[in-house]
Amino acid sequence: MSKKNDGKRKKNDSKKNRDESLGRKEYMAQLRKLQVSLCDLQDWVKQEKLKVAIVFEGRDAAGKGGTIRAITEKVSPRVFRIVALPAPTERQKTQLYGQRYIEQFPAGGEVVLFDRSWYNRAGVEPVMGFCTQEQTDRFLETTPVFEKMITDAGIILLKYWLEVSNEEQERRFKRRINDPLRQWKLSPMDLEARARWYAYSRARDKMLAATDMPYAPWYLIRSDDKRRARLNCIHHLLSKIPHEDISHKKVKLPPRSKKGEYDDQASLAERYFIPSVY
Repeated sequence: MSKKNDGKRKKNDSKKNRDESLGRKEYMAQLRKLQVSLCDLQDWVKQEKLKVAIVFEGRDAAGKGGTIRAITEKVSPRVFRIVALPAPTERQKTQLYGQRYIEQFPAGGEVVLFDRSWYNRAGVEPVMGFCTQEQTDRFLETTPVFEKMITDAGIILLKYWLEVSNEEQERRFKRRINDPLRQWKLSPMDLEARARWYAYSRARDKMLAATDMPYAPWYLIRSDDKRRARLNCIHHLLSKIPHEDISHKKVKLPPRSKKGEYDDQASLAERYFIPSVY
């Protein structure tokens, strides 16, 4: 098969995968079921004082943010806490690497979701030249020891890598370029990352080989179909954190007390309400 025909076949396969994506109605129905289970998990985490850390890694536009939003949409931010750290400050650059991530680790009764994590040192930093090869090698050598300490301390650690195809990443980047509601998602770093696709592939494979341990394994998710990826991730997450349903007393709304009754709307008559444009 010629390169031209092979490229056409890959393009058609990518289109076929998108055409077979989960419909919105079915997706929302399945997502609701899983989100109810996440609420049950939330109650269990609070009751048992569990400590859960979930790492989300992957290429740019792999769907990390959307997956995290699907997980946290219906639960309390006081239990499910998102950590998406900006670039380190000059002071943080002088600290022990990973120190600013450790500060974000869960206490009892918390689930912390890392939208990118200490694994920056295995991916974006070496690919973009933000650290030396020696620093990356040292990180890959010591991280399994570090994560053994985490899990031995009773923290449930889950690590997800969202794998997006070359064709789908290109499609998503082009969509961001052409959509004013998505342009903010596209940074100069993203464009440079797109140009360094194979460097990221090599960095990914090196990271997986060095840090995929029985006590802290990597779980890979194909994310060309965002909806299926989100559902599969939540389903897997629920299966990896043992929990039980907690029964609740039926809630009954009490009647409003008439004690101290007054016209509480008349008291707002002179206040400024914004114009009703819609």
